[in-house]
Amino acid sequence: MLVSNAKRKVEGKVTPSAKKTAPEGPVGDALRSVYEKAVEEEIPQEMLDLLGKLK
Repeated sequence: MLVSNAKRKVEGKVTPSAKKTAPEGPVGDALRSVYEKAVEEEIPQEMLDLLGKLK
């Protein structure tokens, strides 16, 4: 079963180990911004079709 974008994104959950190693400052902000944009992107229907054929 494919997981929808809404279910993949877990807001506000940061593991303690991730919190210790997360970059801070402008670089960390840029990395977080790029990551958030990637997570929010829709999965193309062609990709979903291909994944469906793997079942």
